[in-house]
Amino acid sequence: MLLLKTFAPWLLLAFLGQQVSLSSGARKKHDGADKTVTAAPNKAPGSRDKSAANGRGRMSINNKMQCSWRAKDAGDAVKLLVKCEDPESLSTGGVSDITCEYNGRAQNCPGYKNNNKVFWKQVARAFKKMKGKVCLDESVLVRAAICKRAPRDAHFKLDLKSKVTVSSNGEPETHVLPPPQPRTTVAAPGTPTACTVRANNRKTAEENCSGAWASVCNFFLTMLQSEDC
Repeated sequence: MLLLKTFAPWLLLAFLGQQVSLSSGARKKHDGADKTVTAAPNKAPGSRDKSAANGRGRMSINNKMQCSWRAKDAGDAVKLLVKCEDPESLSTGGVSDITCEYNGRAQNCPGYKNNNKVFWKQVARAFKKMKGKVCLDESVLVRAAICKRAPRDAHFKLDLKSKVTVSSNGEPETHVLPPPQPRTTVAAPGTPTACTVRANNRKTAEENCSGAWASVCNFFLTMLQSEDC
């Protein structure tokens, strides 16, 4: 009996410690399950896809114009902003600046996101191959090789409306159409004109009127003509 009274408190403490341990383990397991099923939070406002931010490069055209380009997100498309400068034009004259834009739905090409760095390297290589056709020929597309099987709109096409050319004096160059040439009406051969009809009236008056009345007849016939020679 004395032995039971001695060990009873220890047994009670051991039992309580076991219960606390089991309760703590169950709580940790439950918290772990909650973390597993909890959905990942949405991206913070203002976070953007960096795919287009990697697109930039430089090239030269006609061995004079030094060009740079950079990519920019434009809704469901990507815009390439191109700017070319010729520092020698200040002394030699001519075109000093050219700016233009290329547009394409790069998202339609799987390589745009899967191999973004490779995509932009190939776009830069395509620009360098174009040389003098940059900002000039809208029929030439800027293609990345990894987008070979992508739809046509996945490649970049020049927007001619965006092209701006500036001369060395700082003024934008405008292409003025020549004024239309005035149309001249040539009488068909054999068609009597007002002057020939008037001359015929004078002859008719002389033939059909007597000498005294010839001038009077010619006067009345002439008044019937509404056009001047």
